Amino acid sequence: MFFLAPLVFLTALSFWTVRNFRVEPDFNPSNWTKMLSRGVFWDAYLRTLLLSTAATVLTSALAFPCAYAIAFKLSETARRWAVFLMVIPFFTSYLVRVYSWQIFLSDNGIINALLAKIGIGPFGMLNSVFGIMVGYLTLSFPLVVLLQLFSLMFVDRTLIEAAHNLRCSRLRTVFEVVVPAAKVGLVIAALFCFILTFGDFVSPLYLGGGDPPTLSILITDTTKSGQQWPRAAVIALTMIGTLLAVAFAAVSYAYRERGR
Repeated sequence: MFFLAPLVFLTALSFWTVRNFRVEPDFNPSNWTKMLSRGVFWDAYLRTLLLSTAATVLTSALAFPCAYAIAFKLSETARRWAVFLMVIPFFTSYLVRVYSWQIFLSDNGIINALLAKIGIGPFGMLNSVFGIMVGYLTLSFPLVVLLQLFSLMFVDRTLIEAAHNLRCSRLRTVFEVVVPAAKVGLVIAALFCFILTFGDFVSPLYLGGGDPPTLSILITDTTKSGQQWPRAAVIALTMIGTLLAVAFAAVSYAYRERGR
């Protein structure tokens, strides 16, 4: 109810009309034709899709060694502390954490100041794709580690022992035994990362500069331009449709041939 009711209203809103800065109920498809025919919309869509995909791949790749080490290398007590440390970032507002990164990434920030001591830099890290990726990692990395960890902890250890008995190397065991066994959890973790980053507004604006815009920034720009809430609803529905398609595809892939 809390998902479908706003979705139905958002769909209806996308057909309404703005007259004299007032939104009036209507059934006018012009909002869809105008938005879907604009190059800036498709540029923002492609940019958002590429950034989220890159963030998902990067976050999953960086999180897996961390989750693997916690699941297989640490004692039970150390594992509890590691999980606790992964939860701690959620005690602080995501917006506050992104603002703190501005102090580190600016041209006169902490990182460039340290690099200057060894004669390197300064590097333009703020208002760049690098800054956006740092923000995306701040948002999703702890959650991805936790989701991967919960999946790895339920991997049957006898499968790993059997692989070692068959003279399988440790690296090959990871990719041919551990990863397939934890496939569902790894895919779901990547899916959550994609969902969070695809709709994120804070990192692209405060660490990426907001120009060129992502879809979330384009929504705010559209609402500020003559109170065009119906056109903003078109963008939002496009984002929801994309996320639903990706979610169904990811879940289908995760559970495909699970029993084999």
